[in-house]
Amino acid sequence: MILWYDLKNEKEMIFGTWNVRSLYRAGSVTAAARELARCKLDLVGVQEVRWDKVGTVRAGDYNFFCGKEKKIINWEHHTIVSAVKRVQFVSDRVSYIVRRGRWYNTIVSNVNAPSEEKSDYSKDSFYEELEQVLDHFS
Repeated sequence: MILWYDLKNEKEMIFGTWNVRSLYRAGSVTAAARELARCKLDLVGVQEVRWDKVGTVRAGDYNFFCGKEKKIINWEHHTIVSAVKRVQFVSDRVSYIVRRGRWYNTIVSNVNAPSEEKSDYSKDSFYEELEQVLDHFS
């Protein structure tokens, strides 16, 4: 979990990450939204979702942004979703949200690195892709 102070809304924001394994079963999105509310998270990067929808879905107090890759998603609490300027899904392992701020924009990335047993090619490709994304913002 990461604590961040949002100057625009003058409040602390709590970011988190979660590997849910699957949101495919009926009711699992609603259950996940309840768990996020219980933990009082504002923005969450989620991996391994295996979800069949693309776009934005509302569940409880959260907006669920899902890309075409169906493995990585982002959740944002409805009270701060108006600050979302852009959601970009680069691949099934990398996504980011650009949030509008008072003096500057904030970029929050969600990455899911390959595990150690994956091939060297897979790991090298991932880190090259991540470096390209980070270079884009530097």
